Amino acid sequence: MTDLSSNDLLEIQRRMLRIRRFDERASKMVKRGHIPGTVHTSIGQEAQVVGSTFALADGDYMSGNHRSHGHPIGKGSPLGPLMAELVGKATGVCKGKGGSLHLADFSVGSLGESGIVGSSIPIATGAALSSKVLDNGKVALAFFGDGAANQGVLYESMNLAGSWKLPMIFLCENNQYALSTPAHTVTSGVIADRGAGFGMPGIRVENGQDVLAVYAAVKTAADRARAGDGPSLVEVVTYRYNEHSEGLRLATDYRNAEERADWLSRDPIVLFRNHLIETGVSAELLDQMEADVLAEVDAAVAFSDASPYPELSVAFDDLYTDKEISA
Repeated sequence: MTDLSSNDLLEIQRRMLRIRRFDERASKMVKRGHIPGTVHTSIGQEAQVVGSTFALADGDYMSGNHRSHGHPIGKGSPLGPLMAELVGKATGVCKGKGGSLHLADFSVGSLGESGIVGSSIPIATGAALSSKVLDNGKVALAFFGDGAANQGVLYESMNLAGSWKLPMIFLCENNQYALSTPAHTVTSGVIADRGAGFGMPGIRVENGQDVLAVYAAVKTAADRARAGDGPSLVEVVTYRYNEHSEGLRLATDYRNAEERADWLSRDPIVLFRNHLIETGVSAELLDQMEADVLAEVDAAVAFSDASPYPELSVAFDDLYTDKEISA
C-alpha cells in the first residue's frame, strides 16, 4: 500500500490490538457485573474496523451501531474515557449517560451509535449534507450490519445521498449473522450490488480479515467522496468470534464448528502480525507493542475505577442544546 508508511502499518496493528484487548476486558467485566446492561464486542472484526477508520481523515465523521466500541478506538480515541463510559462513570465520553450502546466521541468524529437497527445511518447522512453545504472537505461514513442492510432507512439515506452527491460512505459490516439469523436466509443477492440502484458504486471486500484490503476499498470511496463524485457502498465480509452479545445464551448453536474453526484460523491480528514480520518488523517490537496495549487497557480500567458516578442533579443536563441561532 504505497500511501502507508512503516509507522502507519505499525499503528494499524496497534489499533487492532487496542480494540481486541479492550473488548476482551469489557467481556470479562460485564460477566462479572462490573458493566451494567449488555455489551457487544468486535472481536474478530478488527481488520474491518481499523481498515475502514484508518482510511478516513482526522476530521471526518462516522456513525456506528450496537457493536461500536471499536470504531472510535480505530479512529484514535483514548481508552480511559471509553471504558468509563461503559461503566457509566462521569468521566466517560458521554458523561456516563450513553453506556456501551449509545456512546459517542466527537473528538474523533464519532457522532454516536444506537441499539436501534439502522438508526444511525441518517445521522451520518446529515453530517455528509452539512459537509457539502459548508464545503469543508469532510467525509461521513455510516457503519451498519448485514441485519440493517434490509432496513428502509438505509435506502432512504442512499437515495438522498445519491441524488445530492453527498460525500458519504455506506459501510456494511457483513459478519453474516443478525444475532442468530444467517444473512443468506433473509437477504437476497449481494449487498454491494444494491449501490447501482442509487447511482453509486458498490464494492465488496471478500476477505474482510485483510486489513489492507479493507483500507484500500474505503480509501478509494473516501477519495471519491472528497473529490465531489458522491457516495459509495462498501460491503466487508467478516466474522465475529464471540456471541452476538456477551453472556447471551441461546438454546441452539447456530454456527457449526467447521465454520468457526475456519474463521478463527484467519485471525486478522495474527495475519497482519505475520505480514509485518515478513516485511522486516521484529517479533520483539511487536511483542512489546502487545505488552504496551495491555498496560494501556489496565490503565483505562484503573481510570474508570477511580472515576465517580454522575450526580443525580445532572440527569437532565445535555438533553437540549442551548446554542442560539440568530436570524
